[in-house]
Amino acid sequence: MNLSKAKIEAKKLTNELNKHNHLYYVENNPTISDYDFDMLLKRLQELESQFPELADENSPTKRVGGDITKKFETVVHKYPMLSLSNTYSEEEIEEWVTRVKKQVEDDLEYVCELKYDGVAIGIQYVNGRLKQAVTRGDGSQGENVTSNVKTIRTIPLTLKGDFPDDFEIRGEIFFPLNNFQKLNEQKREAGEQEFANPRNTASGTLKMQDSKVVAERGLDCYLYGVYGTGDLRDGHFETVQKVADWGFKIPSEQKRFIEKTNSIDGVMDFIHYWSEERGNLPFEIDGIVIKVNKYHKQEELGYTAKSPRWAISYKFKTERVETTLQEVTYQVGRTGAITPVANLEAVQLGGTTVKRASLYNADQIAKLDLHENDRVFVEKGGEIIPKIVGVNLDVRAKDAKKIDFIHECPECKTELVREEGEAHHYCPNEKGCPTQIKGRIEHFISRKAMNIDGIGAETVDALVEAKLIENYADLYTLTFDEIYDLERMADKSANNLLKGVEVSKNQPFSKVLFGLGIRFVGETVAKKLVKSLKNIDNLMNASFDQLIEIDEIGDRIAESILAFFEDEENKVIVARLKSYGLVFEIEEKENSSSKFEGKSFVVSGVFTAFSRNELKELIEINGGKNVGSISKKTNYVVAGDKMGPSKLQKATDLGITILSEDDFIALLNE
Repeated sequence: MNLSKAKIEAKKLTNELNKHNHLYYVENNPTISDYDFDMLLKRLQELESQFPELADENSPTKRVGGDITKKFETVVHKYPMLSLSNTYSEEEIEEWVTRVKKQVEDDLEYVCELKYDGVAIGIQYVNGRLKQAVTRGDGSQGENVTSNVKTIRTIPLTLKGDFPDDFEIRGEIFFPLNNFQKLNEQKREAGEQEFANPRNTASGTLKMQDSKVVAERGLDCYLYGVYGTGDLRDGHFETVQKVADWGFKIPSEQKRFIEKTNSIDGVMDFIHYWSEERGNLPFEIDGIVIKVNKYHKQEELGYTAKSPRWAISYKFKTERVETTLQEVTYQVGRTGAITPVANLEAVQLGGTTVKRASLYNADQIAKLDLHENDRVFVEKGGEIIPKIVGVNLDVRAKDAKKIDFIHECPECKTELVREEGEAHHYCPNEKGCPTQIKGRIEHFISRKAMNIDGIGAETVDALVEAKLIENYADLYTLTFDEIYDLERMADKSANNLLKGVEVSKNQPFSKVLFGLGIRFVGETVAKKLVKSLKNIDNLMNASFDQLIEIDEIGDRIAESILAFFEDEENKVIVARLKSYGLVFEIEEKENSSSKFEGKSFVVSGVFTAFSRNELKELIEINGGKNVGSISKKTNYVVAGDKMGPSKLQKATDLGITILSEDDFIALLNE
């Protein structure tokens, strides 16, 4: 295929992908399967790899991320991003309406909108193409986070229709609650501290250096403020409706995310409705924004130094209830982490009955200065997790006893430890603490690990209590006669258990590795380790330096892996699992060799015959190792077009062999 034909096909694919992306993410009305979409995207990626000049900065292929930003550029806002006056009082909303009416005597229209609890963003489009996206910052200047914003599927990269040549649209980027909960599940599985709330996590995600991680997290955005469009429409509500035609995801009038009214009664109805219904939204809001609709009325009302006079924000009071702290109990996780839990007198909060609240760690108990039988104030942190936010000291008994964090494991009475820099206390008795033993086995059999049907938490408890198993390797030595004698275990149940154990031997290496329960080694980390090191022997023998060279493996993960395999008992368990037929290696692909054994490569730039991923795959199947950055330990740099000059200079200064694409192919074919 020549460039001319490739250009035509690439443009057609881009238009088709943009159309299907909008149908799926904005209109929630997909017309093709995920597979078909992925095939179209793959074809465009192939064309852009073959013809780098076709790789447009706003191509649909940018949605998956991959850009690395070391420092975000500071950008001055063309239109200052002012904050709004806030109130928690309906009376003050009425007073605001009265003031507005005095200044603008004739009838007024108001627009009511949800106040999304996220990160404000201003996005500039020039000639229908996304040019830059900037955070609010201090209102006069913010940070350029364009690469990360491009990964958000609901934000169009190119527009359709009769859009202006140059304008800015503003909105709020937020974390959908389902995606936030999935992210915290991954954190739990990896033994890492969970994120506190969606708003802060959205803010942190938007400023991450690796846009690929941003893409994986699934942020979303509603856009609702338009600047620099001239007399597009005569009011805010009408303009917001219009920009939907250009491809933007706007607040839905049908879902009452936005509403126009000409009375204070209409404003109050909107506030009251969402005061009751906000808990049913798939994202968080923290209030309602009320604006004067007509632009010429906004100009007449003007601004204060900090905020517009034509808009005000009504903020919901965080729902808080008072109840009695009955006792603090302590949970032991599979990694030995001790989590204190407040057991409360049952109380209604956010439409649910709350009996327990997390206290996170010893520092939180000390910060709250909790005493026995305290009357405590409870809120839902991030509208999800109940938490104690304070104590009613006015009713505390004078002889109330202070609650001190425990010193011994509640399960095995082992003295707890707390390492420097750690938030949690830990029970170090990994091999003898019953809860840790059961927790590790439950993790091993879980769906995301070995996925063993026929075994649940109750069965694990029964097997451990009967001393039939002491670790997950013992599952593979169980016999029908042993488990048939367990309580509530009939023929069918016993056979299903044994069948599930046998089938699990087919699980891939990454699942087995995740199932071992090495601290900080979650699903993603396990896949990275498997891809890089190929088999369990390589992993067990890897040095600290080898481990941290692997993508996404930091010091803490590397140290945890080394500690796990330094334990002789763990080595014995792994050896047993290997002998039972579990998979501890990945199959080498055809045409593989060891010609690059012991050699490390950095691949950078744009190539003609291969994509970067294809080059990296060729390196790996021939025994080499891909590393992310150039160091004196790097053997080769495969340099393509548009490779960064600083990276090229560093390789030259270190005397590293620099290969062109043709040089690499020649080396491969030697």
